[in-house]
Amino acid sequence: MSTTDRHPLPRMHMITLGVTDLPRATEFYRQVFDVDTTGDHDEVSFFCLPGVWLGLYPIDRLAADIGPCVPHQRAGFSGVTLACNASSRAEVDLRMSHAEAAGARIVKAPHDTFWGGYSGYFEDPDGYHWELAWGPMFQFDNAGNMHFRE
Repeated sequence: MSTTDRHPLPRMHMITLGVTDLPRATEFYRQVFDVDTTGDHDEVSFFCLPGVWLGLYPIDRLAADIGPCVPHQRAGFSGVTLACNASSRAEVDLRMSHAEAAGARIVKAPHDTFWGGYSGYFEDPDGYHWELAWGPMFQFDNAGNMHFRE
């Protein structure tokens, strides 16, 4: 099959988190990312981040949108983490301090990892787990896209 016959790879455009308190979650992520929301919407918040948008939507309404058989109660670790990679160890520490100041629970403080990087985890007010990481094998282009070093 030639490259002209292939469809482009799918691109992640948005991650939506179901939240229990939209104003609280919106303010939390404003502080963590140090950016304001995009647009003016009463029932949903959008953060335009390089390469992907983060949406925040009431969890009961998100579950109802998916279908009537989807429970909206969350308990424990979901098996999914979200990650932001940084260009340095210092940036990981800075982002982690922003998260903690915004009310995140630090689950694992940044530390040197077995894979040669530097990483830590925090939990947001709705129990979502985020990894903040730096790795020597990654670099970023001018648009903020992450690539393996050549």
